[in-house]
Amino acid sequence: MRAVVFERFGERAEVREVPDPVPAAGGVVVRVEATGLCRSDWHGWMGHDPDIVLPHVPGHELAGVVEAVGAGVTGWRAGDRVTSPFVCACGSCAECAAGQQQVCTRQTQPGFTHWGSFAEYVALEHADVNLVAVPEELSYATAAALGCRFATAYRAVVERGRVAAGEWVAVHGCGGVGLSAVMIAVAAGARVVAVDTAAGALELARRFGAAHAVDATNGDTAAAVREVTGGGAHLSLDALGSPVTAAASVDGLRRRGRHVQVGLLPAAGGGTVLPMERVIGWELEVLGSHGMAAHAYPPMLELVRSGALRPDLLVTSTIPLGAAPAALAAMGTAPGRGMTVVLPGAPGTAG
Repeated sequence: MRAVVFERFGERAEVREVPDPVPAAGGVVVRVEATGLCRSDWHGWMGHDPDIVLPHVPGHELAGVVEAVGAGVTGWRAGDRVTSPFVCACGSCAECAAGQQQVCTRQTQPGFTHWGSFAEYVALEHADVNLVAVPEELSYATAAALGCRFATAYRAVVERGRVAAGEWVAVHGCGGVGLSAVMIAVAAGARVVAVDTAAGALELARRFGAAHAVDATNGDTAAAVREVTGGGAHLSLDALGSPVTAAASVDGLRRRGRHVQVGLLPAAGGGTVLPMERVIGWELEVLGSHGMAAHAYPPMLELVRSGALRPDLLVTSTIPLGAAPAALAAMGTAPGRGMTVVLPGAPGTAG
């Protein structure tokens, strides 16, 4: 099969021929019809993830068709349209038994713990726990957007953030996760303040229902959020993942507000400093959110099916597999607007 492969962290990947994967017992091989290009892929390419062993194939937001089924799989067969969370659970640890597969202690992650979906085929383990059926009316490009960014934002806003109608929600960083969070919070009846440095990203956030847009290049963003919300956000998300945006998200809350950290933060460079004196004095909640389990998808999919949520509008570009190496490298300096989706079967530039 053709796949995007990199041999060294931070050096240009290339498209090459590699062996086809085979399904493990309990697993499947999926023919990849679409796979999202996510900033987490960039972090992996840069060497920020300790699980990656070189050479490596990135990619973790995928949708496609079951190509082959391993021994013991009972719920899926060749030809099924599927997607999967980026956290693939074991199904048998204590966390899985409690229904919290997104924090499985033996989790695997395509594109991180093993070769991922920037390829014509990808292998996934524990299929009966991790696969999600893709409705016929949903395109593969839209389904690929659900597996990481949209599903992650949905759980961060709805379950972890406990959004309520009429609340103020601040979203720091309006890439794929952030724009998803804007759309989901608006659908829940919240008033949203979108924060970003890019005019195009803020324009999209307004298009998806944000009541206010704050240009993060113009001074103190936390103060701006507090001003437009009349005292601070009830719920705030760092959807980008940087020490600056994480601190601003916490600092822009009102008393007893809730901060949800969604964007990955760099482990190096001294870590992330949050205004903990405010967390204590104002009884703020600081929460993490890590994807969403496969069994939790149906309510979100029903909102997508009904048209209440429109993840298809977040897909702003599609590219062939051959264009993925350059697009991956560019995420470090130009994250882009909305979501870019790679179509491995589409004709295009060779890598």
